[in-house]
Amino acid sequence: MFDQHACEWCEAWEAEVGLVYEKTPEGRQVPLRRLDIHDPLPRELEFIRGLMFTPTFVLVDEGKEIGRIKGYPGEDFFWGLLQQLIKKLPERDRGDEARETLLERGVHASELQRNKG
Repeated sequence: MFDQHACEWCEAWEAEVGLVYEKTPEGRQVPLRRLDIHDPLPRELEFIRGLMFTPTFVLVDEGKEIGRIKGYPGEDFFWGLLQQLIKKLPERDRGDEARETLLERGVHASELQRNKG
């Protein structure tokens, strides 16, 4: 995830999705790494080009960009877009279990956050 200081859409993502992301099947499958869009890219990500908006979520596999989500379209759309990116991963990276997204189950991150404890 590329973000920047005072990014209101990054803050919205954090409030709606970020707090529970790592606890979701998607978060465990494609862990999030946060980078400031203004900082130099780490050596292993120097191939990423065209970063202009925050947040931008870039899915990378073995040194290649699989796809990206530019901006934050809201919780409902985010999960669907992320699932589309995950489906582009090679079979070895998708896991053995059938993918059941939070969106397909009708569970949203805000509900997970309310129910944790």
